[in-house]
Amino acid sequence: MKRRRFLAAALLTPMMPDAPAADAADADVPPPAPYGAVPSPRQLRWHALEYYGFVHFTTNTFTDKEWGYGDESPAIFDPTEFDADALAKEAAAVGMRGLILTCKHHDGFCLWPTKTTGHNVSRSPFRGGKGDVVRELSDACKRHKLLFGVYLSPWDRNHPEYGTPSYVALYREQLRELLTRYGNVFEVWHDGANGGDGYYGGRRETRRIDQKTYYDWPTTWEMVRRLQSDAVIFSDVGPDVRWVGNERGLAGDPSWSTCDPPGKSGDGAAAPGSVDASVLPGGQRGADRWLPAECDVSIRPGWFWHAAENDRVRTPENLMDLYFGSVGRGASFLLNVPPDRRGRWHENDVAALRGFKKLRDATFGRDLAAGARAAASAVRGGGSDRRYAAANLRDGKPDTYWATDDDVTTPAVTLVLPKPVTFNVVRLREHLPLGHRVDEFAIDVWEGNAWAEIARKEAIGNCRLVRTRYATTDRVRLRITRAAACPALTEFALFAEPVRLGAPRITRDRQGTVSLLPESPGPDLRYTTDGSEPSPSSPRYDAPFALPRGGTVRARVFGPDGTPGAVASETFGLAPAKWKVVSVSAEAPGGEAARLFDGDPRTLWHTHGPQGEAPPPHEVVIDLGETVTVTGFTYLPRRDGTARGMVDSYAFYVSPDGKTWPDAPASQGEFSNIRANPVLQAVPLPAPVTGRFVRFVARRAVEANHVAVAEIGVTVE
Repeated sequence: MKRRRFLAAALLTPMMPDAPAADAADADVPPPAPYGAVPSPRQLRWHALEYYGFVHFTTNTFTDKEWGYGDESPAIFDPTEFDADALAKEAAAVGMRGLILTCKHHDGFCLWPTKTTGHNVSRSPFRGGKGDVVRELSDACKRHKLLFGVYLSPWDRNHPEYGTPSYVALYREQLRELLTRYGNVFEVWHDGANGGDGYYGGRRETRRIDQKTYYDWPTTWEMVRRLQSDAVIFSDVGPDVRWVGNERGLAGDPSWSTCDPPGKSGDGAAAPGSVDASVLPGGQRGADRWLPAECDVSIRPGWFWHAAENDRVRTPENLMDLYFGSVGRGASFLLNVPPDRRGRWHENDVAALRGFKKLRDATFGRDLAAGARAAASAVRGGGSDRRYAAANLRDGKPDTYWATDDDVTTPAVTLVLPKPVTFNVVRLREHLPLGHRVDEFAIDVWEGNAWAEIARKEAIGNCRLVRTRYATTDRVRLRITRAAACPALTEFALFAEPVRLGAPRITRDRQGTVSLLPESPGPDLRYTTDGSEPSPSSPRYDAPFALPRGGTVRARVFGPDGTPGAVASETFGLAPAKWKVVSVSAEAPGGEAARLFDGDPRTLWHTHGPQGEAPPPHEVVIDLGETVTVTGFTYLPRRDGTARGMVDSYAFYVSPDGKTWPDAPASQGEFSNIRANPVLQAVPLPAPVTGRFVRFVARRAVEANHVAVAEIGVTVE
């Protein structure tokens, strides 16, 4: 039976035997010519990293802000147990290849004793004013064999010269200090946030700059090349690595490493912060520049540590999904893990990192195609030169590859396994020095007496991870169905993810009734309402339960053998069962203010109607239906792929009767970074306020000239 099955397979896909025993030195078959843009040596070294860490740490850690205003005193920066070795040791242990430190964020506070500004760590209590966070972490990275990178925000909300030509020279001097004092740097990170409200040396004002011309980026990049020739430079537009266009950690599918992002003005001039981000997730097939994507995402909702987010850390399972959506699409995975006020990674973050490492090891620790014979329908030069043999797909060497003759662009290669295996992940890699060559491919398995297609995708690049259904077979076939040039592939491997119990889905209706829906069938669904970790002894979920005044619900499924599944977590405020809109300054048909608390994030209160846009500020007054002690509010921005009308400046008031309102709001401020990271914003009040009516004022929108809000919530004692 096995013999007949193999003969049938051979008839369906004629196979080229492995290369004959001819020395490569004797072969005269020329290699394929590179196709299109190709990576530089520094980009090739960067591609090999795949997964590394971001460390967001500054005065924001101590003020509970995401974007510092620039008026923070250096005296508040006082991590009590900062241990760079502990951070680097943990990063290495969980498989990160490097760490990038926010040496200066938008608040302008520098984590090293710079000569360019007094707003730096030498004016803080840290190490008695003798500390240097950059020095300690860069040295720790060397000791633990990690690469070190620097983030230096171009925007400085503290410096009085920001917006003038002299600041650009100062910024370059800061960069020069970082690139000459701390050894080798593998990546230089330039943020795209530039200009706006700030302190600016005591002048509280808004400063705008021309993002395309102000910084004169070519001159700055030339300096980086001179001081750190091996470092890749990251920004929206590279020049070495591009932003992926979101802060969700996901590349497009497909995501091409070739891209030439145009400027927003349409004139083709592109500078960091000025590009049309729509092309960044997927890149552009056939663009003239090799500009691969980096997927930056935080392990928490925010980029800096906040105590309120200790129970909102991503699960190992979610991190694994992000790994497939970044590294598995040819990009890199830059995972932010922010230190807390001790200067350590919080225990919940560490647990998630270790769980993620355990999942990766369980999945990729064993190549199920070990011992397989690779047989191709075509080999370059008819198989006379082993440099292009199909066996190169299985030799574990990144610099060998299988290739075909130039006119053969739709070949197939089959892995013939020693015995049947069960897998659900295929890993493919192209030989990057020869460029992006494959446009589309398919994966087949031999089932019964025929081939069955189980996946079809576009683009391969540095690493292509394809999740399929679990399949058991002794033969797996890769078919190149469309290619711009003959393929040149360096790896074809098979893996199996551990069968996991997915996280339940947690929902609550307007009456405050919570329902749990397990993603995977499981006999034992447990939950908690106090934010603690669900255990086998936690309450068992048998029916929906009431949570009218809100709280944090966490839930997980336990398998028959007690194996815990992924944890789901949702935080709810006061149930809006009794809420009514009392007044609203503007609303458009289909954008009524009542949509602010309808429980559906897809619907919006907005002020863009048939007559055009109604610009902010706008406000809405809501009757909560009962007198409560308000401790905070939540704001959910629109998350439909656009930032039009998204609010980034607010005021929030509480009143006992809806008529008497205090002069000062209970809370006011900005939703920092909301455009790039449109996640739920939880805003605690400085002090609880008792009342029945609340007023939300949308002072400013990040884009367009109207207001659009998905949901507003209220948290109570």
